[in-house]
Amino acid sequence: MEESIRKLKEMVDGSDNIVFFGGAGVSTESGIPDFRSVDGLYHQKFAYPPETMLSHSFYMRHKTEFFDFYRAKMLALDAQPNAAHLKLAEWEKAGKLKAVITQNIDGLHQKAGSKEVLELHGSVLRNYCERCGKFYGVEAVANSTGVPKCTCGGDIKPDVVLYEEGLDEDVMAKALHYIRQADMLIIGGTSLVVYPAAGLVRYYRGRKLVVINKGDTGVGLGANLVIDGPIGQVLGQV
Repeated sequence: MEESIRKLKEMVDGSDNIVFFGGAGVSTESGIPDFRSVDGLYHQKFAYPPETMLSHSFYMRHKTEFFDFYRAKMLALDAQPNAAHLKLAEWEKAGKLKAVITQNIDGLHQKAGSKEVLELHGSVLRNYCERCGKFYGVEAVANSTGVPKCTCGGDIKPDVVLYEEGLDEDVMAKALHYIRQADMLIIGGTSLVVYPAAGLVRYYRGRKLVVINKGDTGVGLGANLVIDGPIGQVLGQV
């Protein structure tokens, strides 16, 4: 891996418009399980499959069960940023990295100090009343039981994109803009099987495409550099 790290460092040193596109694998080193690995949510046993319980239709029909699962498995409020989050924030502060585009909903990039973070799937840290629109922090959900309620009596919904829901068009457009302008695109901790987010990387026009992931990326992207390993461990050496 040493040669790969050296090459990655060389590419980073020669870039000043880096964009990072990350998925669940970025947060596994912070103790947050991903969805598709051996220990991920899809391999755990619940009354319903996770993709069912995290769907819009399940949320509408079984809100109490949804929130029981959501509190138990989707909130990791004690998790701390790992070496990957910290390195990306460091690059942004140095003016090299322009944006982090993430499929994660844990807020760890911001916790590490990153400012320009585009959350394709929303964030557990934001919640809103479905009736009056009032916004709430994560504590409103974490410290409640059953279906969390607004002061107006409406149900509080997490500002996360559930299965069957569309992505925010403004966030997608911004992500597309950053990817098109980038002189270096680093894809990390994602198997790139979740669309439409995964389709964004096809808009990259530069010649420094790097993939850092444990195992197969799921797509033949024609990357200039592929590193098989935990992303925190990799970026921590750059």
